Amino acid sequence: MAQLQTSRITTCTVYHLPGRDWYYLLGPQNSSARNLVFGLAEFPGGTLAAFHTHQAEEEIIYILSGVGTIIADGEETRLEPGVAIYIPPGLSHQMRADGAEPLKLVTIFSPPVTPGAYDPGRR
Repeated sequence: MAQLQTSRITTCTVYHLPGRDWYYLLGPQNSSARNLVFGLAEFPGGTLAAFHTHQAEEEIIYILSGVGTIIADGEETRLEPGVAIYIPPGLSHQMRADGAEPLKLVTIFSPPVTPGAYDPGRR
């Protein structure tokens, strides 16, 4: 029988990745989820993360707070609370947190990704 599973940001695994912290809320590492991983990323104000690519994973992000920019294919798209972005597999992109406030966003990857495995120098 299927069972409800929960996670809390105060007790989940935190990955300290280049330019951000990523909170692993639910996925194969801590639940019965097998086809996706859900987390929260926090970019300190003024941070510019390196370009990276998810070779096989789709990603959806949703901005909770702060402002920033996602850069992909030479274009910049403004990020602010209420904005959702779909990032297809193979698209090189980077995030920038504009302003002093941290940029906080939720992320969903499918299939599940190992946090940080896609960052330059971590493959």
